[in-house]
Amino acid sequence: MTWETISLDIDDDGVATLTIDRPEKLNSLNVTTLEAIREALTEAEEADARVLVLTGAGEEAFIAGADISYMKDLSTPEAQAYAELGHEVADRLEAFPAPVIAAINGYAFGGGCELALACDLRVASENAIIGQTEIDLGIVPGWGGSQRLSRLVGDETARRLIFFGDRVDATDANEIGLVGEVVAHDRIDEHVAELAAELAAKPRFALSTAKEAMNMVHEQPQQAGLAFERRAWSGLFGTHDQREGMEAFLEDREADFE
Repeated sequence: MTWETISLDIDDDGVATLTIDRPEKLNSLNVTTLEAIREALTEAEEADARVLVLTGAGEEAFIAGADISYMKDLSTPEAQAYAELGHEVADRLEAFPAPVIAAINGYAFGGGCELALACDLRVASENAIIGQTEIDLGIVPGWGGSQRLSRLVGDETARRLIFFGDRVDATDANEIGLVGEVVAHDRIDEHVAELAAELAAKPRFALSTAKEAMNMVHEQPQQAGLAFERRAWSGLFGTHDQREGMEAFLEDREADFE
């Protein structure tokens, strides 16, 4: 499929790159764009993508947030529908059956920050500026930020970011745990491509299972998550990738995973 405001490219190694392509609007998210992202996630999943990279077009923004010009005059029912669509996209990123990397190459405010929070890994350009800035619009995070942010940065830091609407640069974001690493702006695409290629070479089913198990930390009591981990771990034995991975280790060679 093709879309006007996003693009999806899947290479021969199974790395899917989903780019929000509204640079004239700093890649802000209107309904059309959110619906396109939802369709692209379905297409990437059906194509058995081994890794998904989420990024923004242009030199200024990752995703500057929800489209304020659209939101301004929404009624409560319309706002509810918009929130549900944003939540669905964030949930789909979080549950995508392969690692998802946010390549934060510029501004990531509001809904843009929230979609980054739903990804597994966050790599920031040194030019990135990130924040849950909704408070200064008279609203609160509406696409999961009030729940996901504290998982990464801790309760009080999350409260400060949301209450004050602070914008933090890439270095500070890394120090508080909001992003995993910071790279030079002109190297972010290359660096994320290297990470994605390395992940794509890992055993796909094991990665998917690891992600599902780790996500359960936030969804189930610890004992339920630990029980799932035990079942998932033992269930991987007898698969091609388990046998190949262990044989390759013992034979001191590179593994050839499915």
